[in-house]
Amino acid sequence: MENMVEYVRFFRNKRVLITGHTGFKGLWLCKLLAMAGARVIGYALPFSTAEREKAFRLSGLEEQMTSVLGDVRDYEALNTVFDIYKPQIVFHLAAQPLVLKSYEEPLATYDTNIMGTIHLLECIRQHSEVISVLNVTTDKVYDNQEQETKQYKETDRLDGYDPYSNSKSCSDIVTHGYKRSFFDQLGIAVSTARAGNVIGGADFAENRIIPDCIRSAIMREPIVVRNPSSIRPYQHVLEALSAYLLIAYKQYNDIHYAGSYNVGPGKEDYITTGTLVEYFCQSWGGAISWKTNHEQQAHEASYLRLDCRKIENILKWQSKWDIHMAVEKTVEWAKLYYAGEDIAACMERQIQEYFQAGIRNRQ
Repeated sequence: MENMVEYVRFFRNKRVLITGHTGFKGLWLCKLLAMAGARVIGYALPFSTAEREKAFRLSGLEEQMTSVLGDVRDYEALNTVFDIYKPQIVFHLAAQPLVLKSYEEPLATYDTNIMGTIHLLECIRQHSEVISVLNVTTDKVYDNQEQETKQYKETDRLDGYDPYSNSKSCSDIVTHGYKRSFFDQLGIAVSTARAGNVIGGADFAENRIIPDCIRSAIMREPIVVRNPSSIRPYQHVLEALSAYLLIAYKQYNDIHYAGSYNVGPGKEDYITTGTLVEYFCQSWGGAISWKTNHEQQAHEASYLRLDCRKIENILKWQSKWDIHMAVEKTVEWAKLYYAGEDIAACMERQIQEYFQAGIRNRQ
């Protein structure tokens, strides 16, 4: 699937449930599926900030989907959504997604990321209409050996270090436990996707590098960077979402595609956080600068690289936008948002541009 036409053909009129639709990735995934003509149902907590709610409203999604507010930790409420809307395809994005917050709130993090997943899987087990399921975990699920050149593949040991990463490891393991125990026999295709660090417009999270950059640029203050030498697989949000859609589509038609998939950029886009910030400063323009926060920080991995040959070889997924384009599109969205411009048109244009772009030569 390389263009929106193919997605429209498949997703049109499909009943698609997205948990976590009020978040960053959820917003873009809802927009993608709405553009493809899917009947989109979202289930998530209320918007965590006024900016998230504003972005959702400006995206035009209020008129394009059904939004249900609720907690994945509330099994009965979630099960009612399945009873009413009978989804055929499910994307599980709802999570407590922040490493530093997981140190502050470990109980809530484990509860949301593990029990929330179990509640979803149990709802799916009880509803025969579901055909294709994707649990979005993280690239941080692996037992990170802190080796600069190691690329983690899907068969490597899962054991994230911090409460966020570790809870996502558990979510991944639980998903495959349900897959083997129940879903394979029921004919329900279930996969997990382990994506790298995504950037893009509409991310307002605290203690996340690009939102921090944007806030500092708006305030005309130096950007404060925690770990400028950390290496991460940075990619635009549409890169990850195109892979999610492809997995859901492929396994919908053939359960043998179900499994676990790494989703990441080409080797040239595994860059340090400091380099990413430099790219941001260049793209934003003006006299913006950055500095390192030398205060002692909670543990975060220094090196993280993914081996993405499985999704490339089996599903034929390929990256389209390099990190420079990812930063440019993120800055474009942010500047239009803060200038009060048409965000719905911006998102639709960026989605069309992404799917019309050619496949990159990966290194």
